[in-house]
Amino acid sequence: MVALAAVVGAVLLLGEESGPPDPRAREYRDVNSCLLTGERGIIAGTPAAPVWAGMQKASLETRTRASYVPVMGEQSAKNALPHLNSLLQRQCDVVVAVGDSQVEVVRAEAANHRAIRFVVVAGSEAAEADGKAARGTSENVTVVAEAGDGLEDRIAGIVQKAVPESE
Repeated sequence: MVALAAVVGAVLLLGEESGPPDPRAREYRDVNSCLLTGERGIIAGTPAAPVWAGMQKASLETRTRASYVPVMGEQSAKNALPHLNSLLQRQCDVVVAVGDSQVEVVRAEAANHRAIRFVVVAGSEAAEADGKAARGTSENVTVVAEAGDGLEDRIAGIVQKAVPESE
């Protein structure tokens, strides 16, 4: 009985020997793209929904992780700043911002974080600069017009170009 208890205890403590990795498991590169949204997040019908879909598409193509953080509470740049900082602490390589407050705080902070690529989805003033930096914006900020067809595909292409090359 003592020997049987010892064997059972050893198996429970040591656990089962793991087999080969699950072939269906997705192996990600150490690259993160992050989305900063309003408090409604990425639910259907929000301005962030097609942006998130584009980021997911880019994630599949580049094997990078995608995540999002909604700014809860007051929708102001002051309140969005701690949420942006949380993304920067996560070491996001690309930060996409959707919503007036989120875009405002990214435009204000981007010059302080030149190693990070920022993408802001803005209103009609962005139409001229769609896909590149707008006048008066830091060089590491790409502006995308929220209006127009193909926002999902435009975001996917921009994020794919913005992520670091494959290791």
